[in-house]
Amino acid sequence: MTVTPIDDMQEKLRFLCRITRKEIDLLLVTTDRLFPHAQRVSADTLVQWIADPTLSERLDAFVTRFSRLQDTVGDKLLPTLLSYLGEERGPAMDNLDKAERFGWLDSTDEWLAIRKLRNQMVHEYIEDRVLLSDALNVGVEYVPSMVRIAMNIVNEIERRLSS
Repeated sequence: MTVTPIDDMQEKLRFLCRITRKEIDLLLVTTDRLFPHAQRVSADTLVQWIADPTLSERLDAFVTRFSRLQDTVGDKLLPTLLSYLGEERGPAMDNLDKAERFGWLDSTDEWLAIRKLRNQMVHEYIEDRVLLSDALNVGVEYVPSMVRIAMNIVNEIERRLSS
């Protein structure tokens, strides 16, 4: 049997869907463990978390898993789906605009805010506890939205591949 480019792309989409589902599960577990009662995090609490090896690891896991899901969906899953559909892949902003038009995300601006937040959590992690605590508080609020967007795209792919 000869493998065609479309077969390769379908297999890549299946792989990315599996990875995205795993990343969602891991992010949700870490979110629940770090923010068990959806409490807001102050800069003082953050200092305590960083001093505690278990909580520090959970904090690292949250930032990493939040970032990884955002990267996977925005930089891999969405562009691959657009290619599969015969859409021209462009800069991230163009891809996000197409995703919004297709109804997979509610707002390009929201995704860009999530991206900015991801960058802030990663780059402000060491230096500024107030900025990081603020970013974490906003980040935990964006988790359901990011998961919904990821699942919208995964569901769209799985629907198209099963047809």
